Amino acid sequence: MKVYNAKGMLIGRMASRIAKDALLGEEVRVINCDLAVVSGKKRVIQKEKTQRQDRRGYPGLANKRPRMPDRYVRRAIRGMLPWTTPRGKAAFARIMCYVGEPSDIDSSSAIILKDADKSKLPQGKYLTVAQIIKHLGGREY
Repeated sequence: MKVYNAKGMLIGRMASRIAKDALLGEEVRVINCDLAVVSGKKRVIQKEKTQRQDRRGYPGLANKRPRMPDRYVRRAIRGMLPWTTPRGKAAFARIMCYVGEPSDIDSSSAIILKDADKSKLPQGKYLTVAQIIKHLGGREY
C-alpha cells in the first residue's frame, strides 16, 4: 500500500502519478487532500469552478460536483483513469482519499512528490482545494 501526502502538491501531476500506481495494482491512500493545490490566478480559478457548478440541465439528471476536498481530489484522479473499463473501475476502487491524517494510516512514510510541489510554480499563484470548496459553498476545512 502506498500513502501519498497531498500537502502542497499540484493536483494534476499528483493525480496522474496516483492513477498510474492504481492501474499497476497498488492500493493507494491520499492524505491531506484539503491542502492539495490548483495552479492559476485566484479570480480565474474561482470563476471557472463557479461556472462549472452553475452549468446544469434538468435538476434530477444533472452532474453533481463534489463539495468535499477528499471527493474533489478523488474525482480529479478518476479523470486520469479509464474508469469506464473494468480495469479502470478496479483501479479506482483501490484509491482512497482523506481530509487530514487518519489515525490508522502511518503518515511518517507518506510519499511526497518533488516534481509536483507548489514551489515549481513561477509566481506562486495557486489555490488550495479547501479554498475552492469553501468558494463553492462547501464546509470550511
